[in-house]
Amino acid sequence: MDILRKIACAAVMTCLPGLALAQCGGGFSAFKDGLKSEAASRGIATATAERFLASVRQDPKVLRADRAQGVFQRPFIDFSRRLISQNRIDTGRAKARQWDSVFDRVERDYGVDRNVLLAFWAFETDYGSFQGDFNTANALVTLAHDCRRPDLFRPQVFAAMQLFAAGDFDPARTTGAWAGEIGMVQMLPGDIIENGVDGDGDGAVRLKTSAPDALMSGGKMLQHFGWRAGEPWLQEVTVPAQMDWSLSGVSKPRNVADWQATGIEARNGQLANLPASLILPQGHKGPAFLAYPNFDVYFEWNQSFTYVLTAAYFATRLGGAQVYDAGNPDAGLGPDQMKRLQTKLQARGHNVGKIDGILGAGTRAAVQAEQKRLGLPADAWPTPALLNQL
Repeated sequence: MDILRKIACAAVMTCLPGLALAQCGGGFSAFKDGLKSEAASRGIATATAERFLASVRQDPKVLRADRAQGVFQRPFIDFSRRLISQNRIDTGRAKARQWDSVFDRVERDYGVDRNVLLAFWAFETDYGSFQGDFNTANALVTLAHDCRRPDLFRPQVFAAMQLFAAGDFDPARTTGAWAGEIGMVQMLPGDIIENGVDGDGDGAVRLKTSAPDALMSGGKMLQHFGWRAGEPWLQEVTVPAQMDWSLSGVSKPRNVADWQATGIEARNGQLANLPASLILPQGHKGPAFLAYPNFDVYFEWNQSFTYVLTAAYFATRLGGAQVYDAGNPDAGLGPDQMKRLQTKLQARGHNVGKIDGILGAGTRAAVQAEQKRLGLPADAWPTPALLNQL
């Protein structure tokens, strides 16, 4: 599951601004020589860096995987139905019973609800059954060499070298996801150094083979990202037929009392007395949720809005929430239409990022601004009507 994840510069390996950003591309052999020089400046023995890099090769499959993330072009309803099945729910609840004592420790020590971790465990590796078969060293160095996101991946190469020096990483044999994540809950090397926990007490952190290690480490990482113990993260709500839809958006929190004043209510139970943002993933006619402060932590794990919302919603389902009301949303745009829309929005001065057909945060904000300008419901859901008017 991709990533466009956090920039994980662990405290033990301070990032070098500018240097990490500047050194990418060029000949692969020369690039590896540059990694050796920087490793020495980070206190990593030259012999360690040389042994680590000796077998590393550029992997074109990694680059293809990085460029081919069409799954994130799917709208929330399609995406969530694809990822959430009754079998995944049943398996998650069985895993919760199997590792009940471990989840008790996660909740006690890190304040992270077991269902949150279960959802990540399910989506990242199908509860550990498939953890990826890409050579991790090759993946990290390939992505560090690629100039798309060197600020994310170059520091991870040095973190992997540190794990190698400690005997916890084999550059020839360690495997994982195409983007360098390792283990049942898919953690980058820098996160392993900073948040790895020996959950089973065997004296080692084995995220690929030990569920206690993986779950405790994942819980500690979420706490490190800012998880607030005892607080919810997402709740389904009902919305009125008419309101100022421009108030919606993940970056627009308001007091729950203010939302209630507009006619928003919990579909079940009571709303939490916390700041919350109204999320309308497919516009005001589709599903509706209030996202509480813990929801923001999800974006430290993964920066895809659709993935994050689906993972957060799945965690509520594992905890007993009912299936969301899909409503009757207006038709959306296909990938090619979305690219046309992004091009038009960019031409109007909006920063939508890469023209990739994905409805990301920048595109949503631009859509909402144009809807408001044109007198359309400003719910950030792009429709053929909006595309035509632009």
